[in-house]
Amino acid sequence: MKIVFAGGGTAGHVNPALAVAGYICKKEPDSQVWLSGGKGNIEEKLAAKAGYPIYTFPLKGLSRAKSLAGIKQTVQALLDMQKATGQCKKILRDIQPDVVMGTGGYASFPMVRAAAQLGIRTAVLEVNATPGIATKQLAKKVDCTMLSFAETEKLVPGAKRYELTGSPVREEILRCREKEHAPLFDNGKPTLVCFWGSVGAKYMNEKMVEVARLVADRQQFNLLQVSGAGHYGWMKDALTKAGIVADKGNFRLTDYIYDMDRVLATADLVLCRAGGTLSELCAAGTPAVVVPSPYVAENHQEKNARILEAAGAVKVLTEKESTPESIYDTVWALLQAPDTLAEMGKNARAKAQPDVLEHIYQTLRNL
Repeated sequence: MKIVFAGGGTAGHVNPALAVAGYICKKEPDSQVWLSGGKGNIEEKLAAKAGYPIYTFPLKGLSRAKSLAGIKQTVQALLDMQKATGQCKKILRDIQPDVVMGTGGYASFPMVRAAAQLGIRTAVLEVNATPGIATKQLAKKVDCTMLSFAETEKLVPGAKRYELTGSPVREEILRCREKEHAPLFDNGKPTLVCFWGSVGAKYMNEKMVEVARLVADRQQFNLLQVSGAGHYGWMKDALTKAGIVADKGNFRLTDYIYDMDRVLATADLVLCRAGGTLSELCAAGTPAVVVPSPYVAENHQEKNARILEAAGAVKVLTEKESTPESIYDTVWALLQAPDTLAEMGKNARAKAQPDVLEHIYQTLRNL
């Protein structure tokens, strides 16, 4: 199979593409895979690490602000999209893929749109309960719209065809508990891993500086804090000013996690947002405290999180509830209750969808 995956802006839009790409190459070793996304985004780094060629374009999202600056950003974004679509058509005529699949984010739009206009088979995948603007627009143009939640269908009217596939997760995460992993810390204390998506979240990272101080002072559990690449420098400086050494004792700071299978298999608890990470938590059977981002379209992260909370797999804290003290107390209460954590992990695993990759593969093969 010759396939182009288009998506990016965050790892939540790239990792599903990498999961499907890896599975396709396993099923059909002679397959050719390309990625497409935004210039300067996380997809460039992840594609390089996975060994896939990637086409990138200077793209930006539409602004929701009604100010002059917001209007200017939207106009420029539309011009960039139009230019990128033309460039994508030239690329597609050259490589002649069998199918183009969008995995979300504004960075997915030009390549999928160009493929649909050229008559190439196309699909989009929506991993969230509430679809983004790109999915809503592209669903009207592509041959198949793949959904992770049944309730999403009514939110993308006009699609030619729907397929309820679930959200894809890399096989190494699905099987992360099948092998032994070195512990994240070697002191016997329970471990919390905190990350706020691939690009980080300044507001929550600022709170975690104070949480890190509490962790270092009280020495009750370990904290592996993932800042996101753009926040690592200032966060390390802030921690230093607070008297906290970033890589000593029961606290560690890093900018990104590349061995997520090991991390999810060995962490006692995760503190995170509620995007594509939720599928990985379920696949790994890892309990979590989830702080949904209130800044995403249609508040879809909280809707995602509440589904898992109702199933007993996660504990939800809103941003307003998330003071450093409340975060610490919530985490420590759970870390002192291993039976509760085990039950949460079991409930998370029960929500996993192990056949997603095969379902998506067969859908693409049928296209």
